[in-house]
Amino acid sequence: MTPGLAALKHLVVLMMENRSFDHMLGGLNGVGGIDGLSGTETNPDTNGNLVKVEPKAQYQGQLDPDPDHHFAAVNKQIFAGGTTPSMQGFVQSYFDQQRDVNQSKKIMYYFAPEKLPVLTSLVKEFCTFNRWFSSIPGPTLCNRAFAHYGTSFGHVSQEIFFVGVQFKSIYERLLAANSSGRVYYFDAASSSLEVPNLLKNQPQLFGTFKNFIDDCGNDRLPAYSFIEPNYTDHQDASGATFIASDQHPDHHVREGERFIALVYNALRKNPVLWPKSALLVVYDEHGGTFDHVPPPSVVTDGFVAQPSATGTGEAFMFDRLGVRVPAVLISPWVPKGSVVNGRVFEHACIPATVTDWQIGLFNDRSPREKNSETFLDLLTEPAPRTDCIEFRL
Repeated sequence: MTPGLAALKHLVVLMMENRSFDHMLGGLNGVGGIDGLSGTETNPDTNGNLVKVEPKAQYQGQLDPDPDHHFAAVNKQIFAGGTTPSMQGFVQSYFDQQRDVNQSKKIMYYFAPEKLPVLTSLVKEFCTFNRWFSSIPGPTLCNRAFAHYGTSFGHVSQEIFFVGVQFKSIYERLLAANSSGRVYYFDAASSSLEVPNLLKNQPQLFGTFKNFIDDCGNDRLPAYSFIEPNYTDHQDASGATFIASDQHPDHHVREGERFIALVYNALRKNPVLWPKSALLVVYDEHGGTFDHVPPPSVVTDGFVAQPSATGTGEAFMFDRLGVRVPAVLISPWVPKGSVVNGRVFEHACIPATVTDWQIGLFNDRSPREKNSETFLDLLTEPAPRTDCIEFRL
């Protein structure tokens, strides 16, 4: 056991929405070994012309309509009508929504690093995963289910309720093991995406983002915390206005940057909490935006999605991952500017890591989760770093 793992008392996961690795971090190619964009990557448009990646991504107003990220569309983005994952179907998939060639090219835009000062700073200061993929080539809810349960129980679309759940959520496991876990959703108007499945008779599993900030300030965090951003532009009962911070297209990306910094600062500013904490910032899926790395095959999840569910005319065996997404592990115990290579991660790694850390041997979980990597071995510094940044908001 490393000193960092021995000191760890609190693991926090912040899951953002619908942006690929290349879309957010591609401009950092080569920085510390990051596998981003060379600038020569292309996709054909519907006229057969090659569309090159360009650092022209804007904070808002560009990806409207929201790029399609349901199973059939993602299948097209990855395979482009072929049998191998060529990653050549993103432009043509986006064209399907408006039949607009010029609009379809914007799916190849990515952010210049200086446009994302918070995320760029965290990458340069902490530990980035070159190979963290969404758990399946599909939309939000099924991918987030992997983060909570280690599986989506055969779902590949946006079903809100899961019937006949075979495995306990990570929070239920922690409670049974006399540990602690909580989902912090933003507020009542932007409720958790997991309320229907997790709430049931366990309201103690939930808190608001204000509760999270208070718990950080008072050193009352549970062992495991899962943070959800604000999913909607809305006003609360007092009339205060809140802007969506999830970065889901076409929500404002800078507000998401501010939210990431708020979560980080809540941990960083408490000198008692910070040395015993780790934060994982990760995205649930790519949201239809371009990435150049083909998703790998994995151990089958033990479930099957029928052709009627996939929309492709073929069943899905849960034996390959979705598109690559940004993921950064933040802790004073990780080496500055480090990059993880040669290991494949996905959202089932989250409950796998928490289970191994807090519970130990535990067999009653999905085959995918049991075969997943864990990441707390990355807390390798011999002592907590004293040079960690603090954001001024």
